[in-house]
Amino acid sequence: MAVLRSYVSGAWHTPAEEGAPLHDAVTGEEVARVSSAGVDRAAALEYGRRVGGPALRALTFHQRAALLKALGSYLREHRDDLYALSAKTGATPVDSKVDVDGGIGVLLSYASKGKRELPNDTVYLDGAVEPLGKGGTFAGRHIATPLRGVAIGINAFNFPVWGPLEKFAPAFLAGVPSLVKPASQTAYLTARLAELIVESGILPEGSFQFLAGGAGDLLDHVTPQDLVSFTGSAATARKLRAHPAIVRNSVRFTAEADSLNCSILGPDAVRGTAEFDLFVKQLVTEMTVKAGQKCTAIRRAFVPAELLDDVAAAASERLAKVVVGDPAAEGVRMGALASLEQREEVRRSLKALLSVGSVVFGDPEQVEVVGADAARGAFVSPVLLKADPDRAEPHEVEAFGPVSTLLPYTSAEQVVELAARGEGSLVGSVVTGDTAFAREIVLGLAPWHGRILVLDADDAKESTGHGSPLPQLVHGGPGRAGGGEELGGIRGVLHHLQRTAVQGSPKVLGAVSGQWVPGAGRSLSDTHPFRKSLAELKVGDAVVAGARTVTRADIDHFAEFTGDTFYAHTDEAAAAANPLFGGIVAHGYLVVSFAAGLFVSPEPGPVLANYGLENLRFLTPVKVDDALTVTLTAKQITPRNDQDYGEVRWDADVTNQDGDSVAKYDVLTLVAKEQP
Repeated sequence: MAVLRSYVSGAWHTPAEEGAPLHDAVTGEEVARVSSAGVDRAAALEYGRRVGGPALRALTFHQRAALLKALGSYLREHRDDLYALSAKTGATPVDSKVDVDGGIGVLLSYASKGKRELPNDTVYLDGAVEPLGKGGTFAGRHIATPLRGVAIGINAFNFPVWGPLEKFAPAFLAGVPSLVKPASQTAYLTARLAELIVESGILPEGSFQFLAGGAGDLLDHVTPQDLVSFTGSAATARKLRAHPAIVRNSVRFTAEADSLNCSILGPDAVRGTAEFDLFVKQLVTEMTVKAGQKCTAIRRAFVPAELLDDVAAAASERLAKVVVGDPAAEGVRMGALASLEQREEVRRSLKALLSVGSVVFGDPEQVEVVGADAARGAFVSPVLLKADPDRAEPHEVEAFGPVSTLLPYTSAEQVVELAARGEGSLVGSVVTGDTAFAREIVLGLAPWHGRILVLDADDAKESTGHGSPLPQLVHGGPGRAGGGEELGGIRGVLHHLQRTAVQGSPKVLGAVSGQWVPGAGRSLSDTHPFRKSLAELKVGDAVVAGARTVTRADIDHFAEFTGDTFYAHTDEAAAAANPLFGGIVAHGYLVVSFAAGLFVSPEPGPVLANYGLENLRFLTPVKVDDALTVTLTAKQITPRNDQDYGEVRWDADVTNQDGDSVAKYDVLTLVAKEQP
C-alpha cells in the first residue's frame, strides 16, 4: 500500500519507512500508510519564509485574491476525486459536500472579500490618521503588514478538506505562506487535496506546503514571525500552547478545541409551533451529519422541563428514520465514524454519560447497518440521552459522535447558568419566537460563546444551521473551546498581519501608506485632475474651485425643487430660535451639489462615473451670502486588475469665506486606465 507523500521545500518527499496503516472507515480495508520519517521540518519552515513569503508579499491583496479564486475554481472542477476519498472516511454524499464544497467555498469567499474589502496594495491601513500635534505637522497612523514567517495549520480528522482550507485562505490572502499538517486518520483525503493544489500550478512556490504524518520536531523550529493554528482536543491544545518555542518566541497561537455546544428551546415553543419542529429537526441533524463528528455539533439540548417528554418523543421519531450504513448504499443518511479507535472513544464517553443519565433513543453497543459489516466498519447508533442538569458529566464529557443529551430547565436564568457550565463553546443556539427571551439568552450566553444562532420561523428557510461555521463570521470560542478565533471575514486576515503605529509628518505617512494625508502637499497644475487617466493621475493631484456665493434664492429654490422644506431652510423665526443655526441655513445637500458643480470637469474624458460619497460630515452651517470654495485632492488610487478602469478616492473639503470647513467627505470615482 502506498505511503502518503509530503510536499516540502519545493518537492515531493516519500518516506523510506512503510508507515502506519490508515483504514477505510466503512470496510476496514487499508487505504494508505502514513509517515513523516525523513522530512526536514526546519528546512521546510525556512523554505516557506525564504521562498514563499517574498513571493506572496510581492503581490497585492487583490492579486492574492485572484489566485484564491482561481484555485477554488480549479478544485471545484476536480472535486469528484475528493468525494471518492471522502466516502472512505465514513462520510455520506451530504457530509462530503459539507467538507469539500464548504472548503472550496471558503477559498471563494476570501477571494471575494479580498477584492471588495482590501486595498489593491501590499499595506493594510487600520483606522484613520490620528493628529498628534496642534499645527498639523505631526500625526500617526496604524498600518498592518504580513508577518515574515509561516502559518502552521494543524488540523483535526473530521474535516480533512474544509479544515486545512479555512486556515490556508486567510493566511494566503494576508501574504503569509502555509504549512498544512492534517490528522493522520483521514490524511489520505488531505493528501489528495495537496496534490491537486500543487498540480494546479496556480500558487507561488513556497506558499503552500504539506506534511503527512507526525509533527515531530516541527514546533521546535518556530520563530516569533510564525503562527500556529490548531484544531483538536483541549488536552492537545494545552500541550501545544505550552511548547517551549511557542512560549519563548511569543508565537501567535490559536486553538479550536472541545466544545460542549448547547441548543436551548424557548418556553414558547410548545409542540405544534414552528419553533418546536425546528428545534427537533436541528437537533437530529446536528447529531447525524458527519456522524456527529463536528466540533460545532449540539451536545447539550436544554428543554423546558414541561416539554422534555414531548421533545424526547419527537426526536426519537425522527432518529428512528435515520438509516446507518455504507454511504454508497441507497437510503443511508448516516455513515461511519472516522476510525475504529474513534468508535471506542465514543463508547467510553457514553459510559461516563450513562452513569448519570438514561437512553432516550439508540443502543450504545450495537447498531443495524445497511450495506456494510457493523463489526469491520466504525459504525455507532445515534444515541439521545436525558440527564439531570445538576450533574457534572453532561457539562464535562464530550462524546465526539452522534450523541446528545436532553437537559431540563425551569427559567431563563437557570439555563444561562447551566450553559456556562460548559466553560466555553464554539456555538450555541436558541430556538424561540419570543424576542425578549431571545435577547435575555443571547446576552447571557455571549461571554461563553464564539457564535450564537437564534432560530425562528422567520429565518428558518435561509438559516445555515447551528453547526455551520461561515467564512464571514468568527469561528472559535473562549475557555474550553480553545480561546481562539478563526475566519470572521477580514478579521482572519488581520490575525496574520502585524499592526504597527507609524508616527511622522503627513508627507511621510502618505509615502508609507500610499494615500494622501491631510497636511501633506498638493499638486496643482493647469491640467484638471479629471482630465488625467489612471496612468497619469498621482496621489496628491488637486483642484481648488470657487468661490460660489449661496443666496436666499438658492435655498428657496432647492427647498421647492427637492421638497425638503425643513424649517431651518424656510422659516426665518423658527430658524433664528434654533441654537445651532440662529437663522436660515443652506441644505447640506445643496452644499454638496454646489461643490460638485465647482470641481467637476464637464467634458467627456477618463472619469467614467461618480459612484459614491463616504464619510460625509457637515461641520459648519452655511448661511445666506456665505462664499463656498472646494478643494478636491486625489487621496487613493486603486487599479482593478480585471478591468480597464480603477477607483480613485478624492478628499473633498468645502470651506467658507473664513476658511472654516463646512463639509468634508470622500468622493469615489471610476477612472479609465488610459485616455479614451
